[in-house]
Amino acid sequence: MLRPSFIGSFPRADVLLDPPLPEVAFVGRSNVGKSTLLNALVGRRIAKTSGTPGKTRALNVFLIDESHYFLDLPGYGYARVGKAQRGAFRGLVKHTLRRDRLQGVVWLLDIRHPLSAEDQAMQDALAEEEKTRVLAALTKGDKLSPGKRSTRERELRDELGLPDDQVVVTSAKTGEGIADLKEAIAGLISGVTQ
Repeated sequence: MLRPSFIGSFPRADVLLDPPLPEVAFVGRSNVGKSTLLNALVGRRIAKTSGTPGKTRALNVFLIDESHYFLDLPGYGYARVGKAQRGAFRGLVKHTLRRDRLQGVVWLLDIRHPLSAEDQAMQDALAEEEKTRVLAALTKGDKLSPGKRSTRERELRDELGLPDDQVVVTSAKTGEGIADLKEAIAGLISGVTQ
C-alpha cells in the first residue's frame, strides 16, 4: 500500500514543490473516474469523488511514499463550466505538461466511448510535448463483457498509436489492472536520474 499525503491545491502549474521529486500527472475527461482510480492506486481515499463531474478545479498535489508526486488535474470537457474557466483549465494542463520534474502522464479514457473532440485535443497537446511519456488507463473495464473489452482496448490502442505496454485496462471497482498500472507508473518514475 502506498503512503500518500495531500500537499495542496494550486490554481497555477508553476508551483515549486519541496523536496523536488519526480512527478506523474493524471488527466482525463470529467466523469472518467479519475478520483476513483487515484484512490484505488493508493489503497485509500485521497481524492474526493462526486456524482457531479468537474469538481476538481485546481492542480491537486499528493506526495506518494516520500518518493514522488501525483498531480491531479481538473477534468476536461465538462459542459457546465464557463468559457473562461475552460481556458484556465487548458492553460493549467499545458503548463503542467511542461514542468521540469514531470516524468509522465496517466491519461484516463473511458473504455466504453470513442475519443471525443476534447480527447483528441488532449492527444494533440500530449503529442506536442514530445518528452512526455504517456500511459493510457482505460477506465470502467468492468462495464463491458471480456470480448467487447478486448475489442475496445485494441481499437483505442490503434487510435491512440500507443504500444501494448502503454495501455492498461482498469476497473477501480474490481481492482482489474490496478497492479499493472502501479507497475507502469513505477517504470515512468524509475526512468528518472536524480
